[in-house]
Amino acid sequence: MLKIKQWTELADIKDELASRDWFMGTSGNLAIKVSDHPITFLVTASGKDKKKRTEEDFLLVDGAGFPVAPTHLKPSAETLLHVEIYNKTNAGCSLHVHTVDNNVISELYADKGEVVFKGQEMIKALGLWEEDAEIHIPIIHNDADIPTLARKFSEHVSGDFGAVLIRNHGITVWAKNAFDAKKHLEAYEFLLSYQLKLLALNPLQIRG
Repeated sequence: MLKIKQWTELADIKDELASRDWFMGTSGNLAIKVSDHPITFLVTASGKDKKKRTEEDFLLVDGAGFPVAPTHLKPSAETLLHVEIYNKTNAGCSLHVHTVDNNVISELYADKGEVVFKGQEMIKALGLWEEDAEIHIPIIHNDADIPTLARKFSEHVSGDFGAVLIRNHGITVWAKNAFDAKKHLEAYEFLLSYQLKLLALNPLQIRG
């Protein structure tokens, strides 16, 4: 087990998100930056049951997503998404989860290419305090070829925090540190769940 503080930070987040059933069927992946020069980060190992805490939950990879030391572990299939984040921004943590809510919203709004929220109190959790604050979450096609998916994803990675929905796949959220990344993920999932419940009451109105 890599004895660095980032390991514990990421493991604690994994435990908390797992308790919410956000890792069904071993889905989802998490990453946290370890160093900037050169870029290295911890990422979840592929195929692990994230409801369990083991010494093989994560492995250290370089800025291209390759393990920095020999290992039998395989980086998560979507490691290249985290590569784009850490090479293009100063973000320190990125989280990707598949939930029913984010999958359904991504399908409902896929043709619009985004889902928009405005006037919601929860937007303040994203650091936007203006009364009329508005957020746009882009939605991209779920390309089975991960390098292609990463290139499309990268087009929407421009700041040190943000989120992208992949149609019928999941949401990827990134922020400056582990605390903020988890907070932002919780806020986005709240907004997505809220929107689904609102549509259940008024199914003919899909707000753009």
